[in-house]
Amino acid sequence: MSDHSEAALRDAAETAIRQCMNLQADESCVVVTDDKRRPIGEALYEVASEITADAAILCYPPGSQHGEEPPAPVAAAMAEADVFLAPTTKSLSHTRARGAANDAGARGATLPGITEEVMVVGLDADYSAIAQHCDDVLEQVHEAEEIRVTTPKGTDITFTPGDREWFADTGMVHDPGEFSNLPAGEVFVSPEDVNGTYVVDGTMMPYGLLDEGQELRFEVEDGYVTEISDDEVRKQVETAAEDVGQDAYNLAELGIGTNVGVDELVGSVLLDEKAAGTVHIAIGDDAGIGGDTDAPLHLDGILTDPTVYADGEVVDLPTVERP
Repeated sequence: MSDHSEAALRDAAETAIRQCMNLQADESCVVVTDDKRRPIGEALYEVASEITADAAILCYPPGSQHGEEPPAPVAAAMAEADVFLAPTTKSLSHTRARGAANDAGARGATLPGITEEVMVVGLDADYSAIAQHCDDVLEQVHEAEEIRVTTPKGTDITFTPGDREWFADTGMVHDPGEFSNLPAGEVFVSPEDVNGTYVVDGTMMPYGLLDEGQELRFEVEDGYVTEISDDEVRKQVETAAEDVGQDAYNLAELGIGTNVGVDELVGSVLLDEKAAGTVHIAIGDDAGIGGDTDAPLHLDGILTDPTVYADGEVVDLPTVERP
């Protein structure tokens, strides 16, 4: 790694430890990482160890799938710490280890699938400003009975939140038991009902960043996806449907990006869904975000240049100048 990129990674780690986690000198901190993400883990540990003498780094072999439990000593260390950060190849977000650590009073952040590029871009931001952007968007949407999203590529879709709660992922993790993804910056809801068409033109797995002119079209009726234009995406949903049937086609989430530090999409869903001025729509599992569908997939698709309406009023979205 060049001196420049080492310095940039160091700056990103400073943001994560000092601003997002607000680590104090009298607190304990554990960084949980794996062999593939070690440079990121070490950058976070280096900053943490300058703040508190009670800092540790634990490294283990990468898991084979998202949501796989880490080794028992790792889980124990997370639960004993005041603060934990988990830059890992496979996500610890939905593990019992992460939940138990938060239940024990630890505050923490997972950084699933994080790369050095994503770390630098996503954390080169003022997270107090991102939190303010979240508040601004939340204020405009949280009481609306109907949210409509349109885009120049042909999206026209209407969400009915119903009694479901809107959430803000601000990245500011300052109180015991709190938890966030990093990089952060979105406002999201799991709607009760959805109808219309949406066209993904940004980032979506299995592709990453879509090619110029590549568009994935989805038809939605009564809260379920009924048509998927793309063969590869359709296969992912069909495979999940073998386990859970129609729940795999659940329209799970509407999210609005609020991270003004992200000025271009890079092909990482973790980062790109947070980009200010974008919207993401997800298929599948919503049990973790206020819904009632338990499915073995959560497929986010990112839409660029959206217009969002809350009960007919245009929502003022945070935006950045993109190259």
